[in-house]
Amino acid sequence: MPKAIKDIVILGGGAAGWISAGVLANKLSPSSTSNTITLIESKAVGTIGVGEGTWPTMRATLKKIGISENDLITQCDATFKQASKFVSWTNNSNQDFYYHPFNTPKAYPHINLAPYWQSEKWSEKSFSSTVSCQEAVCEHGLAPKTLNTAEYKDIANYGYHLDAKKFCALLKKHCTENLNVRYIQDDMKDVIKDNTGNIQSLLCYESGEIKGDFFVDCSGFNSLLLGKAMDVDFVDKSNQIFCDSALVLQKPYSDPDSPIPCYTQSTAQESGWIWDIGLSNRRGIGYVFSSHHTTDSIAEKTLNHYLGEQSEKLTPRKITFKTGHREIFWKKNCVAIGLAAGFIEPLEASALMFIETSAAMLADQFPANNNAIKNTAQRFNNAFIERWNGVIDFIKLHYVLSKRDEPFWVDNRDPNSMSTSLKNRLEAWQYEAPSDYDFPSQFDVFRAASYQYVLYGMGFHTDFSNSGHLYNEKSRADKVIAMKMKEQYNLCANLPQHRALINRIKQYGFSRI
Repeated sequence: MPKAIKDIVILGGGAAGWISAGVLANKLSPSSTSNTITLIESKAVGTIGVGEGTWPTMRATLKKIGISENDLITQCDATFKQASKFVSWTNNSNQDFYYHPFNTPKAYPHINLAPYWQSEKWSEKSFSSTVSCQEAVCEHGLAPKTLNTAEYKDIANYGYHLDAKKFCALLKKHCTENLNVRYIQDDMKDVIKDNTGNIQSLLCYESGEIKGDFFVDCSGFNSLLLGKAMDVDFVDKSNQIFCDSALVLQKPYSDPDSPIPCYTQSTAQESGWIWDIGLSNRRGIGYVFSSHHTTDSIAEKTLNHYLGEQSEKLTPRKITFKTGHREIFWKKNCVAIGLAAGFIEPLEASALMFIETSAAMLADQFPANNNAIKNTAQRFNNAFIERWNGVIDFIKLHYVLSKRDEPFWVDNRDPNSMSTSLKNRLEAWQYEAPSDYDFPSQFDVFRAASYQYVLYGMGFHTDFSNSGHLYNEKSRADKVIAMKMKEQYNLCANLPQHRALINRIKQYGFSRI
């Protein structure tokens, strides 16, 4: 007989655990009289605390589970993120930078502006500055909204930069006080399975046996449930994505009124790249590098050179990681979310996105009973294999287009380090611009617009000379770009400085949802 799934146990806190708890609780409405959601958080294992950039999707996630944007800004030192700015990735010249903004190109997908920009060059302007307002907004240090804009609404699309540990504390408080999530602080000693191979309970040192019908593994890199207890293998992708280490630190502002960039800056280095994000009270900085191309001591010198004065007062913390993912993400009555499922270096801030999308699909497709698990798990696994492969291709794209001549970058251009799908797309894009026809799956998280920003930002050339029948709307393209320029002028004239808006939010708050 089918058995209803009533009791969910989440192993692990952090962003993965608490976002999963919040999304599931919002959907399933746990209570003491029906189903329960229990989160077990280790006393010994802390949050890594460096996942501090989000996608715009986080706005919908937080709004859905009932967290106020005012609280996010004031309690997590959060700021707005409108784009990623890539510096020195192409050729390491003084003018070598480009943007991947969160806004799609103007009028996309109704018209593809890439061929018109490339044929005319629009007075030698960059692709993103031609088709999107956000490069100018970011370069002027402006926020994506005003104080009169309601919570989670935008004028320009945005995500967040936030303090990861404070973010987890906010989620924890909300889930336990408002969403009926049961919280246990304890360490797991053993996993008890039944005779069918399903997890029956978790044995903890102080709390004893915690029984459940369904288990969510948010135990981080250790993957204690899916990886170890359920014996699901790890698929190593380090042959495609070389970076496996990071030196991370936090740097206070020299002046409390220092401007706050409204983007993540990623600056390429000899053997990797440095992220630099601005919160309201500090900067989060980290050097992501390949241990096969440099040493820890050289990497630290590289980071110190980037930091400049007073770098000797800051001691970085080292994190090592393996790029890849579990062979499957859901086995029997156990699903992994977050680092327990896999990890790719933090370029383009995909880690929190994977947590959000995993938790959302789990909640939306949550099986009604144990007999429904098999088919639901298959759908989930198929979707996330596609997503992981697509994200790895997109991250790799940034490296294969570089013209830098250091060994790390030369090795990244080796065709043997690229997937067949990426090689095929790059070949096709020599003669046509990326379009949504290249991304027919609903599970592609990076679509044509994102690929265009990176391709043409890094100087990729598409030969449109024999494609006039495909791109014959020049007069319409001119009008769209003229509209974009007018919109850009108005935004730059009316949006507040980013720091000024953050200060006002802390003082007055937004209009409520």
